[in-house]
Amino acid sequence: MSKLLEVKDLKVSFDTYNGEVQAVRGVSFDLNKGETLAIVGESGSGKSVTSMALMQLLAGQGYIKDGQILLEGDDLVKKSVKEMQKIRGKDISMVFQDPMSSLNPTMKIGNQIMEGLIKHQNMSRENAKKRALELLNQVGIPQPEVRINQYPHQFSGGMRQRVVIAIALACNPKVLIADEPTTALDVTIQAQILELMKEIQKETDSAIIFITHDLGVVANIADKVAVMYAGKIVEMGTVDDIFYNPKHPYTWGLLGSMPTLDSTDEELYAIPGTPPNMLKPPVGDAFAPRNEYALEIDTQMEPPMFKVSDTHYAATWLLHPDAPNIEPPESVKQRMLGFANTGRKDGEKR
Repeated sequence: MSKLLEVKDLKVSFDTYNGEVQAVRGVSFDLNKGETLAIVGESGSGKSVTSMALMQLLAGQGYIKDGQILLEGDDLVKKSVKEMQKIRGKDISMVFQDPMSSLNPTMKIGNQIMEGLIKHQNMSRENAKKRALELLNQVGIPQPEVRINQYPHQFSGGMRQRVVIAIALACNPKVLIADEPTTALDVTIQAQILELMKEIQKETDSAIIFITHDLGVVANIADKVAVMYAGKIVEMGTVDDIFYNPKHPYTWGLLGSMPTLDSTDEELYAIPGTPPNMLKPPVGDAFAPRNEYALEIDTQMEPPMFKVSDTHYAATWLLHPDAPNIEPPESVKQRMLGFANTGRKDGEKR
């Protein structure tokens, strides 16, 4: 199967008064049509910067230092600002975290949806309005004929997020990037938005990159998972690989800190310490200072990506043939067991 999107050794930096911040340090992944990749990690791990780089929307002094972003074989890194304006919204689109800051408060919702249709699809205003009404109905906005003439402040948070999704889907993009689209929403609305995204993906066969720190969301929506730490992917695999057979101590920490219905305050795990300063990335494994299972080599040499299976890779020296056999902590095993007990079938999204 030919890859829809291929990211190869992507490096993104920011020039600051204190020096170069190495926000993304050699990220690689690929995506097929109809596939969902979840990128997970703590705040500051490089998730959102990676997604912004794909859209060439790096703010301030941010720039792509090296690497390729191939959309159907075409390298977006080499595109000019004008060329990217034709690609954004049409071929690759984005749902941002805060819908209120994504929407123009001075424009009616209908005009904001129609804007992309008129620009990228060369539709007349009449046809664009018809399509906007269809999109509002598709994303579950009641009374679209009335709502199309209203402003963002007249919508609830969940409704605004649905509108942002409608705008992102207007031109049937090949790749949809969702940067923590449910973080600011309550649990009930969050579930509705996730279900909506799954339904739309089935209808359009678009590929989705889902940026999140919530592993519970990942279990429900993703096919593949990339775990990021300190600007690098430290573990990559299918959802089953990551939840049933995690190999990196950082992934263990993320899983162990997931609250469940059976969790008590005493059981909930917190990863000690804080992420490193990316002005001066540490020598060796960046996670070593926070890793209770760190080996001596972790402070001296960066681990390569070890192959666990054809779909599963992890960058930890614990996978070296000479490393001691260390099992995940009990809290992680309990969550792995709980995930298995949900009745999820291999390769199937819940």
